[in-house]
Amino acid sequence: MIPILEAQGIGKQFPGVQALDNVSMHVSPGEVLAVVGENGAGKSTLMKILGGVQRADAGTIRLDGHPVAIGSVKEAERLGIVLIHQELNLALHLDIAGNVFLGREPTRLGPLRLVDPVVYANTTRIICRLGLELSPRTLVSELSVGRQQLVEIARALSLKSRILILDEPTSSLTERETSRLFDVIRDLKKDGISVVYISHRLKEVEEIADRVVVLRDGRNAGELPRAAIHHEAIVRLMVGRELKHFFQRSRHESRANPTPALQVRDLRWSRAQHQGISFELRAGEIVGMAGLMGAGRTEVAETLFGIRPHLTGSIAVAGRKLAIRRPAQAIKAGLFLVPEDRRVQGLVLAASVKVNISLASMDLVSLLGLIDSRKERALADVMSKRLNVRTPSLQQRVGLLSGGNQQKVVLAKWLCRTPRILILDEPTRGIDVGAKSEIYALMDHLALEGMAVLMISSDLEEILGMSDRVLVMHEGRLAGELDRAGLSEEAIMRLATGGR
Repeated sequence: MIPILEAQGIGKQFPGVQALDNVSMHVSPGEVLAVVGENGAGKSTLMKILGGVQRADAGTIRLDGHPVAIGSVKEAERLGIVLIHQELNLALHLDIAGNVFLGREPTRLGPLRLVDPVVYANTTRIICRLGLELSPRTLVSELSVGRQQLVEIARALSLKSRILILDEPTSSLTERETSRLFDVIRDLKKDGISVVYISHRLKEVEEIADRVVVLRDGRNAGELPRAAIHHEAIVRLMVGRELKHFFQRSRHESRANPTPALQVRDLRWSRAQHQGISFELRAGEIVGMAGLMGAGRTEVAETLFGIRPHLTGSIAVAGRKLAIRRPAQAIKAGLFLVPEDRRVQGLVLAASVKVNISLASMDLVSLLGLIDSRKERALADVMSKRLNVRTPSLQQRVGLLSGGNQQKVVLAKWLCRTPRILILDEPTRGIDVGAKSEIYALMDHLALEGMAVLMISSDLEEILGMSDRVLVMHEGRLAGELDRAGLSEEAIMRLATGGR
């Protein structure tokens, strides 16, 4: 069978970086091809070339066996190739129909060129095919992220696309929304539409992919047919080695003072809460916090860090009660938060690695209000080496780094201050397995040094692998606590869904 899309010998170079080096791949009609690799492996660059966002420096692209030149996004869409980015490109103030046919609205003849109402009938037909039973006049801003994702796919189908490229499509979806998306992908396969699926979530790849292509350091690392797709095989190709002891956790009895590092009593941040939450963290332990989306996990973190005001309750650090109303007060007490959305809340993307690392430590690198550039550079150099931040230089804009290296920069920023308590909200979301392993090793090291770590995560494997104890949230309350002996996915989900 002739591949519907084939890329051969693709090369792409950026200043100082060979992003792609002689990379080849193909996808057949009605096939789901997963393209995986660590951050920086070249996946996004290859997809942008196929989607017309960037041009290749070398290589050939064939469609139905014939060479094609893809010079723009419009040209790619004309050929039936649509790239759906991780950050959805939707006009939130428009309705579904307005987004599906944006820039291509059918108009009536006449001097005013009014939009033909047939656009709503056409949109209804397409979204019904995706199981999106909504009025085409519904504002996109009123939709969940999962439904917005389906609107993007509806737009692609309106273009009569034959190849859909989905870049991290489930990064912000609930489990139910992910399941619905997979149903849609299977239906598209039956219609002969090919899907190129990029994801760090290897469980999803195992479930949905017909074939896997692995990239490593801008080159082909290997390929797996359906029968050979499993977690260990993918990881081995991604990192070039077997990851022994992936969840690096040194279990030990805390050598710390028996006084808890953090005591939370009857904490409430919303009048909708029927009861406050109470828990403790001890030095030298990693406590996981699990729960379904909307259970209140991030609200706990933001309240402890002073971003969100609390209505009742008390917070004590090392036995001393504190009135934490602002992040500055939390930082002074030695309590730090690595936020869920690092790009929006944790980093200044336009600033350099050096500036981002030193940002919270101006008192350490300045004198009389003036920054000592040598001290600033020395601090950033020490911390970037300690956390193995992979960057061409400390002057590199942090927004150009991979997700894993961005997360290391956020961690480096806080570790300059030697925290007592570190709250990590989704610490490995959107990063590759190699970077995950490094962050797990760092967490273990920090706990061994006596730091108290609260890890909020939606990844149950991560929760089970790294936690000494697990707190489970349900609808704004603490549903229960599990020790190592009682830890299991079933036990966590029972509490997370309101069971006992």
